[in-house]
Amino acid sequence: MPGVLTMNITDLNRECLLHLFSFIDKDNRKNLSQTCHKLQDVFLDPSLWTLLNFSSPPELTKKNFILGPALKSLSICWYSSRVKICNIEDWAKTDLQKSMCSPHLNTVSDFLQEVCERCPNLRTLTLSGCAHIGDENLLHILRHCPLLESIKLENCSAVTDRTLAVVPLLSNRLHTLHVNFCRNITQKGLSLVRQGCPGIILQADRSADMIADRKPNDIISLQRKLILR
Repeated sequence: MPGVLTMNITDLNRECLLHLFSFIDKDNRKNLSQTCHKLQDVFLDPSLWTLLNFSSPPELTKKNFILGPALKSLSICWYSSRVKICNIEDWAKTDLQKSMCSPHLNTVSDFLQEVCERCPNLRTLTLSGCAHIGDENLLHILRHCPLLESIKLENCSAVTDRTLAVVPLLSNRLHTLHVNFCRNITQKGLSLVRQGCPGIILQADRSADMIADRKPNDIISLQRKLILR
């Protein structure tokens, strides 16, 4: 219509575009960024990527997000029925079950390795249903993300008392530790955390009451060995 002003999204200033992008999910941010150079530049702004939430391992491979020093909070929570299959010990899996797990066997661990390299300012980490994440993965996180304040694990069957053994030695800022439904955590490991970090908020719903898959190791002797690796 004559006399009616029209406006394109790219006519907005950067502050407005950043505010707009903050309301859009990762997929749509990526799609929008591919329409022009200006929106791509906004997509790459670190201020948009202080928090990342993923609902399955395949989401980690989409490349619809930016991973960098701005990241403060990371959550990977997988509640698929395949989580039950992944939580079966490898020696007990059938060939079919192994084939179902193989596509994402290292997806989360590889991603966490990138986090160690790129995200030194991470404050909170939440992992649920990540059956293939073990002690070595968490040890790397504790070493390379010294500002961690909260770690919440749920249904991560590969995590054992080895992780708890190093928490008092590497986690100066950690004030919250959840290891819920992690069946290879024992009372011995929990006691070690309570003794080494008396002020920590420790939660272990069902973990120490579940049947462990592995024979517990000598936790105290493992502390120095894990730190020196």
